[in-house]
Amino acid sequence: MKLNESGLRLTWYALASLLAVFIYFYGLDSQHIPKNGDEYPYEHITRLTADSGKLLPLQSQLDNMRNTKPPLLFWQGIASTDWGKNWTLWDLRYPSVIYTLLTAAMLFMLGWKLSKCAEMGFIAALTFLAFFTTYRFGRPFLTNPPEVFWIFLPFFVLLYWRQAFASRWLIPLLLGVSIGIGFLYKSFALGLPVTLGLTGWYLHQHQYRVAESLKQDALKVVIAVSVAVAMFAMWFVFDPNPQAVWKEFVVGENVGKFDPHGPGYLEKLLWGGSSIWSYALAFLTNPGLLTFPVAALFFVAYQRRSQLSNEEKLLWIWIAVMFLSFVLPSQRSGRYLLAAMPAVALLCALSWQQISRKAFTASLVLAGAVIAGIAYLAVRLQTEMPDVQLYPLTFWLLIAGAEILTLLAIVVPALTRPVVNVVALLTLLCIAVFLRPFDGALGNYSAEARHYASGKDVWVPCNFRAMDEGHRFMLPGAEIHGYSEDQNLPVSELATRYPLFAVQLALNDSTQNGACTACKIIGQRLDIRGRQSSAELKEMFLEGKVFQHLFVREILMESPAGGKAMYEQTFAQMCR
Repeated sequence: MKLNESGLRLTWYALASLLAVFIYFYGLDSQHIPKNGDEYPYEHITRLTADSGKLLPLQSQLDNMRNTKPPLLFWQGIASTDWGKNWTLWDLRYPSVIYTLLTAAMLFMLGWKLSKCAEMGFIAALTFLAFFTTYRFGRPFLTNPPEVFWIFLPFFVLLYWRQAFASRWLIPLLLGVSIGIGFLYKSFALGLPVTLGLTGWYLHQHQYRVAESLKQDALKVVIAVSVAVAMFAMWFVFDPNPQAVWKEFVVGENVGKFDPHGPGYLEKLLWGGSSIWSYALAFLTNPGLLTFPVAALFFVAYQRRSQLSNEEKLLWIWIAVMFLSFVLPSQRSGRYLLAAMPAVALLCALSWQQISRKAFTASLVLAGAVIAGIAYLAVRLQTEMPDVQLYPLTFWLLIAGAEILTLLAIVVPALTRPVVNVVALLTLLCIAVFLRPFDGALGNYSAEARHYASGKDVWVPCNFRAMDEGHRFMLPGAEIHGYSEDQNLPVSELATRYPLFAVQLALNDSTQNGACTACKIIGQRLDIRGRQSSAELKEMFLEGKVFQHLFVREILMESPAGGKAMYEQTFAQMCR
């Protein structure tokens, strides 16, 4: 295949884009997709608000977790599930994928327009979709996909239609609507980077003549931000309890992020997981397998700083204000930079040929290692369960095909740049297919077990707030409660507390209900245990005890001696 021929290259990128769309929808109903634990409380709030029959106030049984986010995400979930009638992970999540793909479409349009080359448009979109954080946060039921779309949209408009800079009120008004929707998904705190970003872009248009920019453009920024703030204020107007919104969201969720929670502000700024250094490294960790090309991008941009195009400078301004805006709170996370990652992807595409081939090769080598690691885990898991065929032939063909393509891209220079994003996407697909057995028949309770649990109280292990929400998809109709997994209660102890409960055991644990002879096994399933303790992580990495702490069997048991009444009040809220 001669990828130096324009028609073939465009066909390749078009097919790669279709593959990316498939990958983003594949396994969307999985309990185990890469995600963030915040999805659980968001599901909880959406479900209870839908059950109330009213859009406001938001409903929750979680302590200090009711007005944790503005209402638009929860309303989106209510709409996509038809007021909870279609309560599935697919229905909750598919709008997130649509938002992510729309953001990728904006990058395609910008890459094409700015480079006058459709290939650059494909590269920009595929690079964004190949970022691991785009895959991790751009598919689950989270605020990030709509936040990234609506907050990046105003800058897309200004960059794509340069005449939009001259509009005195119409474009600023429309930009304000877009920003306001972003506020109602995430927070009014986005107003700081948006205000700085718009100000910086208008100022750059006037070559940093401050007086001239203030005279011609200050009102435009004021209009956009004022419209956005007014839209956000509607939450207070229509919520029956605006005082709770102020206390829980404004003070607790936003102002509270400036509380260092123990160490002093300066100490937390300079040291630890929330330091400015770990926060800055998020630009390199967020891309996942594309870490090396993104690192090279920063180096290339510095080398070419006097030769950067006007559009590239505007994109770097947006990246800078996003970083500076969220370095101020004591709680700093790479998630706060997600709205800057479309600009990073676009800049990568515009500098694609200037980035050294060595950076792309390093990404390909890393991808090959990850794919090999997935294959190793699959073999080990199959060995642990010899009586069941976990992975079909198509899985091994995918692994082999991905590794062969990776090797070709490493050894054939002409293939390196066109193939690197595809390999990164195929690696994500390998992860998803590897996880599939945990969502199929082996990863779910049987129809008989689901029918038996329907209408009954069931206690399930939980190591994160509202994590028990996940079991509502696996045991529909059951009344789910969570008990703290951190207490490491044995089966015998659980059997005295709960009449119907689930317990997780290592794959090689043969006790099952041996510790409770009176217990009846209702059903069991395969699962992947998350959020291991530091001691368990140490054993996994240093002693190789992956299968003892990562893969588990979850067994649903009924205990005649379960004392529900005694322990319900104390333990039912452990995951709250």
